[in-house]
Amino acid sequence: MAKESEMKLLGTPASTFVNRVQFVLNLKSIEYKFIQENLFCKSELLLTSNPVHKKVPVLIHGNKPPIPESLIIIEYLDELYPDTHPVLPSDPFDRADHRFWASYIDNKFYPLYEELRRSPEDGKEAIKKQIIEKSQVLEEAFVKISNGKDYFGGDDIGYLDVVLGCFIGWISIFEKLHKFKVFDEATTPRLQEWVKCICSHKAIKSNIPTQETLTNIYLLLQKYNP
Repeated sequence: MAKESEMKLLGTPASTFVNRVQFVLNLKSIEYKFIQENLFCKSELLLTSNPVHKKVPVLIHGNKPPIPESLIIIEYLDELYPDTHPVLPSDPFDRADHRFWASYIDNKFYPLYEELRRSPEDGKEAIKKQIIEKSQVLEEAFVKISNGKDYFGGDDIGYLDVVLGCFIGWISIFEKLHKFKVFDEATTPRLQEWVKCICSHKAIKSNIPTQETLTNIYLLLQKYNP
């Protein structure tokens, strides 16, 4: 495994996209140095490491060029250490299918939460309906992909568990503040059970931000970036 001095992760503890990289680092027992960034005053290291997007996460591995973007980092780690808790399936078709659903989560499902946060009151119910509908699509995907087991990855956490699992804390905050349920026993029973499994997994629970932390960030966003 990489020594701590060889692997560095630039990020913030409450970033969902940073969290998903931390999940994989934990799953693979990779030692790394976490370099915390202030996104309101970005460091020169971050700006030079990710000059295109200027965002976290960024992985720095030894003397290699920095690697930005969470999904790219995850796949790099999986290829770097293929024999230690592989997260992507070995079959090429299954890998493609998992990448499709990762794109669905990142580009169709989670962006609705930001839309909900920013929308006027008279538009929120329609967005909540869309979130619930897409959660039911994810329920169908979970039933198909998990083959009756606890995780998208089967017996243990895989690629899609990491991709969707990093949003659990934020989903809970939105449920509380906007008074609706995303995953529940009536419409998404398998995903409701999956949430419990994810939140209790030793590689995951330590890097899920607290509800207090996320609530404070939400309120700051509402104040400074409505």
